[in-house]
Amino acid sequence: MENLGWKPNRLSQIPLHKQIEEYIKEKIINGEWTVGTKIPSQRALAKAFDVNRSTVVTALNELTAQGLLEGKSGGGTRVVNNTWSLLTSTTPPDWNAYVKAGIHQPNMPTIQEINKAEFYPDIIRLGTGELSPELLPYEQMKRILPRIFNRKMSLGYEESKGDFFLRSQLTNHLKRLGINTSPSSILIVSGALQALQLISIGLLKRGSTVLLEKPSYLYSVNVFQSAGMKLVGVPIDEHGIRTTLIERYKKQYNGSLLYLIPSFHNPTGTIMTEERRKHIMELCEQLSLPLIEDDVYGDLWIDEPPPSPLKANDKHGHVLYLGSLSKTLSPGLRIGWIVGPEPVIERLADIKMQIDYGSSSLSQRVAAKWLASDLYEKHLEFVREQLKIRRAAAMEALEAHLSGIATWNFPKGGFFIWLKIKPKLSMRNLYEKALSKGILLNTGNIYSQESNQYLRLSYAYASLTDLKQGIYQLSQIIRSLGAES
Repeated sequence: MENLGWKPNRLSQIPLHKQIEEYIKEKIINGEWTVGTKIPSQRALAKAFDVNRSTVVTALNELTAQGLLEGKSGGGTRVVNNTWSLLTSTTPPDWNAYVKAGIHQPNMPTIQEINKAEFYPDIIRLGTGELSPELLPYEQMKRILPRIFNRKMSLGYEESKGDFFLRSQLTNHLKRLGINTSPSSILIVSGALQALQLISIGLLKRGSTVLLEKPSYLYSVNVFQSAGMKLVGVPIDEHGIRTTLIERYKKQYNGSLLYLIPSFHNPTGTIMTEERRKHIMELCEQLSLPLIEDDVYGDLWIDEPPPSPLKANDKHGHVLYLGSLSKTLSPGLRIGWIVGPEPVIERLADIKMQIDYGSSSLSQRVAAKWLASDLYEKHLEFVREQLKIRRAAAMEALEAHLSGIATWNFPKGGFFIWLKIKPKLSMRNLYEKALSKGILLNTGNIYSQESNQYLRLSYAYASLTDLKQGIYQLSQIIRSLGAES
């Protein structure tokens, strides 16, 4: 709410506090700020409106006198009435109660803050898990789009599993990874996150337990939890999930499903070894344990390709394989895929049709064009070269500024460096201090409560200049907080 997109007009003859008063009153009258809504703090409003805090206080006092706002000690200022309820005898709906009653759990507060802060002007995003705008293929997209429109194409809905031509091209792409499949066993989805949502509501019962690596990206989203499932983390080491623990955890917690990111794990950057991949497949077959393989980073190797996906050695349909173009080509396309047994794909396709009636037909045609030509492979080569440069810059900056106060891994691909801070600090204080300096961090406790002294650093998003400057400033903040503690 703090990014209001409006500021009072300083050239107007109407006093600033009066403009602010009318703006807030209009929000209430139009039902945008309903009864019970907690409005931003005086300090936040002053910053958003670019005025002195006293100006905001004057406006809020006037609205309070009119009976539209009420301030409570420790509870902030809330909307207590509006013009509609003053003019009618019926009480308007309490939308805040509906918001709290929704079955889908909200993001944790830190994630909500990060999602907003990512769009602050001039922010240095040191944890963002996507490619820099500098690495996205704008010029190639300009050339591809006219070719698509020059040919006869449908602007209507696609079939339930997605555009057949795209699924055909994906079979060729997957074959290069060692995965042999057919278009009928592929479902096009709007990114890998939607794939997880479909699986959570389409294949599992409420109360089911999902086993996963700990830490894991999956802890930072509430896809399975909102569908009534529990997450149980299995410890990892430098080679991936500790496979010797999987059977015990499955029996102890009655695990229904195993979720893994074997290649360039999010957030640790770990690559699971070939030996462990084979052991996992043997275990899953032995225990009849279905497996979700999230391979959205698999194409982003820097030094050498990772071992073959788990799906490449799946002879009995144990693995649901997830892929996406969001991390490699364009987050805005919103194109991902699920590969699995046909009955599962049919079930998930039916649910997807109920949710959104299929992913964008235009995006699917664009994705198919990329995969059908050599453009995608050439783009991957470019991205890998750039990630190598960025990784080197990050490593150099870390060695120069954080040596002695932190340790970190050396990623061989993907986006992430898993950094452990040696001084015992409040990660909340570190996050807030960094944000006040224009640096946005992803703290480790997002991905596991036990990872409280960690940061997920990304060398993929920030410019080289911002990356170096951000790491330097981060080191200064850590030293400052360490001295205070």
